[in-house]
Amino acid sequence: MSLDLNGMNENLKSILPGVLGIQITELSEGKVLATMPVDQRHHQPYGLLHGGASLVLAETVASVGGWFLVAKENKLVVGQEINANHLKSVRGGTVEAVATVLHQGKASQVWEIKISHPDKGLICISRCTLAVVNPR
Repeated sequence: MSLDLNGMNENLKSILPGVLGIQITELSEGKVLATMPVDQRHHQPYGLLHGGASLVLAETVASVGGWFLVAKENKLVVGQEINANHLKSVRGGTVEAVATVLHQGKASQVWEIKISHPDKGLICISRCTLAVVNPR
C-alpha cells in the first residue's frame, strides 16, 4: 500500500470503504480526516444513517492512521475493539470523520474518532483499539 493520500484512496476503492464512498482527505502522523456521503447505500430501514456505516468509517480512519504510524517498521495494524455512541441521526449529505491517536504503543494503538455533519454537528464518537502485528 502507498503511504501518500492518492495511493491510499486508490487502495480503498475496491474494498468496503470504497463501496461506501469513503475518501481520505488528510493523512498525517497521528491524525486522519475522511468524508463519507450519506445516501441510500448507508441507510437503515427508517432512512437514517446506519450505525454500522458510521463504524466502518470510524474503523477505516483509525486503521489508515495506525498503519501510517507503523508502515515504515514493516508492521500492520488490525482492529481489536471498537465502540461508538451515536448522538444524532442523519438522513443525507456528507459526514466527516476526524481520527486522532490517543495511545501509540509497540503492541497496540488507541484512536478517538469524531464523526460530524455540517448541519448537525457531532453525530457519533468512537474509540478503536488496534493491534500492531507483523505481516504474515
